[in-house]
Amino acid sequence: MLFGNRFKTEMVTAADALPGRPTRPFFVPRTHEVLGTPLEGPWPEGTQTLSLAMGCFWGAERIFWRQPGVVTTAVGYQGGFTENPTYEESVTGRTGHAETVLVAYDPEQTSAEQLLKVFWENHDPTQGYRQGNDRGTEYRSAIYTSTDEQLRAAQQTRETFQAEVTAHGHGQITTEIRPVSEAGPFYYAEDHHQQYLHKIPNGYCTHGPNGLTCQIGLAAPAADRRRLIARVSYPPAG
Repeated sequence: MLFGNRFKTEMVTAADALPGRPTRPFFVPRTHEVLGTPLEGPWPEGTQTLSLAMGCFWGAERIFWRQPGVVTTAVGYQGGFTENPTYEESVTGRTGHAETVLVAYDPEQTSAEQLLKVFWENHDPTQGYRQGNDRGTEYRSAIYTSTDEQLRAAQQTRETFQAEVTAHGHGQITTEIRPVSEAGPFYYAEDHHQQYLHKIPNGYCTHGPNGLTCQIGLAAPAADRRRLIARVSYPPAG
């Protein structure tokens, strides 16, 4: 926490954002440490990408690399203004970016709806510019979509999950939902942040099941709904 920094509690404007740079100032590995797939592509034909922010990106990434149908995951910065930011810049709140997980997936094996179920059930989407003890605009909950289908799924699952949240006495979901065309590009984070909890198994992690359920596939027959939910996999909390 940077005491006295108002950009930890309110979103920076484009005019006040750090300037950034035209090229990436650090090394990013070519291969995913766990999955062995290209971190930045090329990926198999038909692969789709969905960007998900749910607080500190270390624990969030581990959840998604364990999901069936995921081709690769990476952590980075998205939704702000600064071009090619560094971690040190992002944590000031003056880049406008959220700590984000890029999920590349095979739509023949999973779906945006299934991944969003995992998203909603593994963090608190009502906390605004924080997640647990992590405070700042960079820790906000956000979904950045790359297809119309993903955008519809994000909006529909938010509505469904809000009903669940309300029924359990919690507040309004604050998750930001925007297409990538509005949110801006995904900027990869530094080498040591990629697959952090594989490299540091006992490292800092704030993610795990929140005890609520996001229903998906409500228009599908019951047997299909059970099949969809069964394909979701969560790592142990912590």
